[in-house]
This record gives sequence, C-alpha cells and structure tokens, in this order.
Amino acid sequence: MGAAFRRFCARFCCCCCCEDDEEEEKRPILGNETLEYFNREAQKRRDQETNLWSEPGDPSHTERDDDRALYNLLQMRAKTRTGSQGYRRLSVDIEAMREVRREVRDKWKMILENLGFMAEAEVLLTVLATDSLDRMRNAPRSRALLQTLYSETSIFNSREPPPERYLFILDRLIYLDAADDFVMKARRFYPPRDDSDEEEETGLAINLPLLLSRVNQAMSGGEEDEVDGEEGTGREEGNFIGQG
Repeated sequence: MGAAFRRFCARFCCCCCCEDDEEEEKRPILGNETLEYFNREAQKRRDQETNLWSEPGDPSHTERDDDRALYNLLQMRAKTRTGSQGYRRLSVDIEAMREVRREVRDKWKMILENLGFMAEAEVLLTVLATDSLDRMRNAPRSRALLQTLYSETSIFNSREPPPERYLFILDRLIYLDAADDFVMKARRFYPPRDDSDEEEETGLAINLPLLLSRVNQAMSGGEEDEVDGEEGTGREEGNFIGQG
C-alpha cells in the first residue's frame, strides 16, 4: 500500500484499516529473544573460526592448557585500555597463538583439497561449540586415527596433546570412507620431524609453559602495571614465541 494512498485514507476515510496495516508492516517478524539467540549463535561461530578452540565443546575454555592460556589472554586484553602498550603486547601474544592454530588447520585443508574435497574442505573443517562427542558415529576409531596422526606425522605444530576439534573432522572422513587416505597423505606430506628439524623450528613454536606462567601471574595481579601498559617492565613483543 503506497504512502500517498494511506494519507488519503487517513484524511477522508472513517475506517482505521490503514493504521492497522501500517502497524503490521512495522511489527518485526522475529522477537527480541529470537534475534538475541541468533546473534549469540553467530558470535559463537565467529569465535570458533577466529580462535579455533582445541576443545570446542568446552564453553569455559579451561580444560586444556593451550585453550586456557588463549582465553585468559583474551580476557586480559578486554580489560586493558585499547591502544596502550599492554594492549599491543597482549594482541601480539594472542595473534601468535591463533597463527599456530591456523597453520595446523591449513595443513588439514591442503590434504582435504588434495583428496578432491575442493568445495567441501571448509565445511568439513568447521567445528561448532554445539558439536558433541556423544553424537559422533565412530568416536573410538577417530581417536585412534588422531593419535596416529599425532605420533606418526608432523601435521600438528606442538608436542601438546592433539586438539580434539579434529576428532569431529576425522569422524566425518570415516563416514565418507576417506579417513585412511587422509592419514596416508598426511604421512607423505608431513613426515615426522627428526631432532634437527625440531631444533630449527623452535623459533616458530610457542613456549606454552612460560606463557601460562606469565598469564597466571598477570591474572593474579603480579603484572598489573604491565597489563595496564603505562609503565611495563619492557617485555618485548612476541616474547612467548621461540623460547624453548
């Protein structure tokens, strides 16, 4: 109904149908609670894609050391003045942890594409907080394959236990009858590192125990001044990277 016609009816007609129509047109289709729910779900998806939590089903992000370290860094940065020295330092450490996780994900994506999943790779690699181990079709075999990848390849960049998010991906590959081919490709493209390779790559690794120690000190107030970024102790950006 055009705006001019509505004005004509409002001026010359005795009925109030036009007002009712206008109210119906302005009434939102979705209620506030529904919109908030969709916003929360969208935020969870963005959070998973950005942080690539090792245990996506853990809403507290505290069950694994690496998740807990990243989560605490994010919490500390949220309480730090934007643009301060402390904020920039925290951002460097957060981005370093995220980059390590992205590198692992990129390795998985490359193998999936090599297996022919060019269009499906992103979907296969997407793991949501709502994904549950209880709903996996082949949980025992997925865990066994994950351990094989961890011990017999270098597809993971850390000696920490392999991220459980990849259990869901292996479960999907088992269903698609592609899991064994994936492991074979992983052995070929990412063979185990020998000691010399590990020494060369320590500069790219994150010293997780040191990072956890520094984060715990800051969370308890031991480095409050440094986090505030006003009179820090001079910690170099990227200090958690490459200390073996």
